[in-house]
Amino acid sequence: MMTSEQRVLERRETGQNVWLESATARLPTPSDGPYIYHVLDSEEAVGAAMLRELTVYADHKTGDINILLLGGRGAQAMYRLINSKIDSGELDGLLSRLNVFTQDALAPMRMANGLSFVRDFERLLGDGFFAKIKSFTPMLTETDDIETALIDYLDKLESLGGIDIFFLGFGPEAEAASHLCYIKPGSGATYKDVAGIIPISSSILEHHISKFKAGGSEISEADEAECRAASHILTLGPAAILGAKKIVQSIVDASTAPAKIPSFARMTSTELSNDAEELARQVDENPGLWIRLHPNVTSFVLPDLLAN
Repeated sequence: MMTSEQRVLERRETGQNVWLESATARLPTPSDGPYIYHVLDSEEAVGAAMLRELTVYADHKTGDINILLLGGRGAQAMYRLINSKIDSGELDGLLSRLNVFTQDALAPMRMANGLSFVRDFERLLGDGFFAKIKSFTPMLTETDDIETALIDYLDKLESLGGIDIFFLGFGPEAEAASHLCYIKPGSGATYKDVAGIIPISSSILEHHISKFKAGGSEISEADEAECRAASHILTLGPAAILGAKKIVQSIVDASTAPAKIPSFARMTSTELSNDAEELARQVDENPGLWIRLHPNVTSFVLPDLLAN
């Protein structure tokens, strides 16, 4: 059992996966309506729409705003747009209120590795962004005790008031299943799990490396070798997704990751069960469905995701 002033997290092992669960988490009732998404005509339009979601949210809230950055292609256009506005100062008021967190990480791995999300965020957002925000808290991957480091990360996020905006992507899996963060099919994650430490599969590594290369990251042979030697993934879990005040999803890379097309079709068309046991089976088999249980989601996609 791990305790903090904010909550109690119970450690649970499911196969080789370690999950940290919260007794206060609650499972929402599935909505009867369809999954709504917005089709935009370019990656730049998606980036602008994502930034607009953040600024509108900030206009309706006082005080700090806690956001979780999305790695890979999904939010790169938004990051480039933010970077382009740094020197003008037009975003300074917003940036000064942001507590910025990452949502997953490969470990063990140097934080300076070109295949780490932190380096990619720095490349795209620029030094000016990190100088102007209120705080930045990445998941720590250079430590001999990744579990304790993950708990410290969760405690800080909770102490600041929890997640305001969770920027999420969408990953493909076999048989048109899908993942969110790195919650994989059959991982045993439940609605109580705030975060997990899971072994890395070869498919995860290939997907991670390929999406960074497609996004233009500078990756040395040494960086790639170290990444391929990583043994675990730190990931936020379903309880973190469901506990966020708002989710902004973006899917912009179906042209380079065509497996997302059938996975998205299955996620959006699945009829969620009102039976708790059957629903648990559905989301474990296809973790992309967790987003369907959140009451406040805005999803932006490109037309190529809807190709037949």
